[in-house]
Amino acid sequence: MAFFIMDRKFLAVHFSPVSEAQKDLLTGLLSQAGFEGFEDNEEVFSAFIDAAKFDPSEFESLVSVVGATHSFSYIKEENWNAKWESSFEPVILPGKVTVRASFHEPVTGVEHEIIITPKMSFGTGHHATTWLMMEEMLTRDFKGKSVFDFGTGTGILAILAEKLGAKSVEAVDNDPWSLDNAAENLENNQSKKVHLYGLETIPPGEKFDILIANINKIVILENRLKLVEALKPGGLLLLSGLMTEDRDDIEKAFFPLVGKPLIFREKNNWIILTFTL
Repeated sequence: MAFFIMDRKFLAVHFSPVSEAQKDLLTGLLSQAGFEGFEDNEEVFSAFIDAAKFDPSEFESLVSVVGATHSFSYIKEENWNAKWESSFEPVILPGKVTVRASFHEPVTGVEHEIIITPKMSFGTGHHATTWLMMEEMLTRDFKGKSVFDFGTGTGILAILAEKLGAKSVEAVDNDPWSLDNAAENLENNQSKKVHLYGLETIPPGEKFDILIANINKIVILENRLKLVEALKPGGLLLLSGLMTEDRDDIEKAFFPLVGKPLIFREKNNWIILTFTL
């Protein structure tokens, strides 16, 4: 399914100069604020949003954390797939996983290959939180396990869970665009054990061996009880979409429920925490 932006006026925000760490931070923060695409031309990093959805106050609050100089421009409708094809590069965890687009040549020498339609940087493996999640998942035993992916986005982590041997994966998101993109990616990867649902939160009753949530601090804290209640005894909870400064609040909120985290990893000011019940 090709993705076209039709009959909409888009606002482009251009950041320059900007470091690699700042680009990574901007991608995560602005993805959560409704920005639909990012373009990295080395010297200039650009973010795009439907002009009707742009909130100046929210934007200024977010970018003040990053401290990058920016300018604005408006752009006409265009085929965003073509734009992504000009800048999207494969992501490789050496010897383990390759995340590539369908127009890339297959990469040899890795155990698992995931094909993602490059409609956003967030959820393609380029962002630190997705990288951290994949890296942690590779250290865990998914064979025969039931998995719940809360906030699946592009479906990349659900697809990886299946490739790692999960017997079933329930993947949910509340964003229609993400659900369409995830469905396309599941089809492209011939996923048979991932079940996709449009949900706001975690349904009660069913329990899972592994829960993964790569979202953001607010959503994780709001759903902390449901996340823990959905874990089987001895189950694993992997949390990311979090910044380094979120660590104390997350650990304090989850300590009464599951104790201290088993694992803490950090990359470019983003973190992952792994708990067990």
